[in-house]
Amino acid sequence: MESKRKWFQKLIISKDKSNCGEPEMEDAQKPPPIDDGPSNMTKKKVAAAKQYIENHYKAQMKSLQERKERRYVLQRKLADADASVEEQNNLIKYLEKKETEYMRFQRHKIGVDDFELLTIIGRGAFGEVRLCREKKTGNVYAMKKLKKSEMLRRGQVEHVKAERNLLAEVDSACIVKLYCSFQDEEFLYLIMEYLPGGDMMTLLMRKETLTEDEARFYVGQTVLAIESIHKHNYVHRDIKPDNLLLDRKGHMKLSDFGLSKPLDCSNFPNLSEPEFASGRNTKPLVDRDQRLNTSPAPKLTPQEQLLNWQKNRRTLAYSTVGTPDYIAPEVLLKKGYGMECDWWSLGAIMYEMIMGFPPFYSDEPMSTCRKIVNWRTHLKFPQDTKISPEAKDLICKLLCNVEQRLGTNGAYEIKAHPWFRDIQWDRLYQMEAAFIPAVKDELDTRNFEKFEEAIFSADASIFKVWSLEKDAFYEGCEFCGLHLQERRDH
Repeated sequence: MESKRKWFQKLIISKDKSNCGEPEMEDAQKPPPIDDGPSNMTKKKVAAAKQYIENHYKAQMKSLQERKERRYVLQRKLADADASVEEQNNLIKYLEKKETEYMRFQRHKIGVDDFELLTIIGRGAFGEVRLCREKKTGNVYAMKKLKKSEMLRRGQVEHVKAERNLLAEVDSACIVKLYCSFQDEEFLYLIMEYLPGGDMMTLLMRKETLTEDEARFYVGQTVLAIESIHKHNYVHRDIKPDNLLLDRKGHMKLSDFGLSKPLDCSNFPNLSEPEFASGRNTKPLVDRDQRLNTSPAPKLTPQEQLLNWQKNRRTLAYSTVGTPDYIAPEVLLKKGYGMECDWWSLGAIMYEMIMGFPPFYSDEPMSTCRKIVNWRTHLKFPQDTKISPEAKDLICKLLCNVEQRLGTNGAYEIKAHPWFRDIQWDRLYQMEAAFIPAVKDELDTRNFEKFEEAIFSADASIFKVWSLEKDAFYEGCEFCGLHLQERRDH
């Protein structure tokens, strides 16, 4: 009995010792705590899913409300008509059937196979713009095709999202319409309104200068276009003749929102960007303020400026550097800017319409940037060109400091200027256009630059192009399209 008691006491003591040592072992070998919170990628996916669901049900509720309103209006009109009750019911049932078919069509998932791809009417660093026809309806659209890998590589994803959101949000006769968007593994597609009249750049190249009445018409429509996106707190940042398109009747619409950016009203105007380059402009235009204040470029006579501009305009538009002629000085200096930078661009375009060349044109983009920053010295009006005092005053009040610039407090400041004294703003898109482009049919592309079909090879920096003139393939540079021999020099 005594031996059993001693054995039991020894067992209890040994267990106590082992329990005392276990916490130290556990503390020493205990792994670091694991953060069970969601990752940033998961948070982004959740935010995107939330936004998608909210937008989906918001659109559903809006569609339901509109459908009820249409039915109510129809019933009111039928009640006032002399139709019988049976005729009214039959008409309502027929229209309900058509609306149901339309809603079913809207739920159809659209893809690139639903369209017949036609002529290329534009090409940029991320992809191309192509004329296309919907196979089912036969409607003609402009398809903007963007390569995802290039957008990711160049960090342009947010810009593309802003472009799509702006086009979907802003419903205006002054803006190119977006009908739908979809994607596959390699490309993002935007199906947009096709405007066969070409762009303002082509019009200016053909006519060289516009009369003040013609310029007033297109400047007025540009004011309405800029105002429509500013009302939704977007800044365009790339207003230039290349992005002002003409429809079949000659009315102007604003396009290319790849550099547009939504502005937070609480921070406005405090927008700044590390670089300012469009899809075609892949190199930064300005590095430091000191580079802009170096020796000026040699002076040219107005006639020499006009000849050089007409000769180099198309080349500059599609070069890797592009043309900075319409960029505001506060953008070049990277000191923060807001919506007022679009009104500077409007002033530069108005100057070019009347004079025949931009106000700060130079053969070298860097020289143009210097002139823009030092605009007080370089803003001049040729004496041999006739311009009214009102037009000159408006240009000077657009090409000036932000504090004095018209439009900084709203588009109403520009609309109230004496140069627009006789313009009817609410009828500007109903009146006959200043210039009606030559358009044969809905597939006519004569007002656009001709582009050749490109077949990309394994090497991303080289692509093969089928030459219509040579009836053969040749290789070229990805960004400038130069032949191999020219590309070596490039």
